Amino acid sequence: MTVQKAIEVLKAGELAVLPTETVYGLFADATNEAAVQRLYAVKGRPIDKALNMNVADYNEILKYSIHQPPYLEKLVKAFLPGPLTLILEASSEVPEWIHVGKTTVGFRMPSIQATQEVIKALGVLVGPSANLTGAPSPRFYNELTTDILDKAAVSIQDDSVYGLDTTILDLSADKPQILRQGAITAKELLEAVPELSEIV
Repeated sequence: MTVQKAIEVLKAGELAVLPTETVYGLFADATNEAAVQRLYAVKGRPIDKALNMNVADYNEILKYSIHQPPYLEKLVKAFLPGPLTLILEASSEVPEWIHVGKTTVGFRMPSIQATQEVIKALGVLVGPSANLTGAPSPRFYNELTTDILDKAAVSIQDDSVYGLDTTILDLSADKPQILRQGAITAKELLEAVPELSEIV
């Protein structure tokens, strides 16, 4: 029931608090500019700080990116859904209000089943951490503040989270680069995808 409710409110342009395997996120329909702007306002997030796209499958990554490395599918199969954010060059399909003047866009595929179902129903969501900008990211439901919960039309609780940030892997340049070391290590990436040997 709560999953269905989350789908309905997001389709209506409202915000939803959903769990990911790392922290709780504040989600909006990525294709709805007004909803995304509302999310920025609720978080107090600088408007020039781009958002990642939360997608349900590999095909969505292909749709919203260009110049993908040949090992991309192998990487996705090995680690997604999971705590890995991939940065790729953005395709013309990416709304301007998502990547805010940048030529790249980040992709996220959370592994919590309820959140996956919601993303699949909507197509693509944005879902930065469910906190006011500068405050700690909420790893557990009881760490969510009223500032956020009062502005979300629905929230789903699932505390089976790591509490570790995603690893951010930039695939948009000549050489793959880890921008943030998180739940997945460089060693794990290399073992699964040896083509990443130039990783820095």
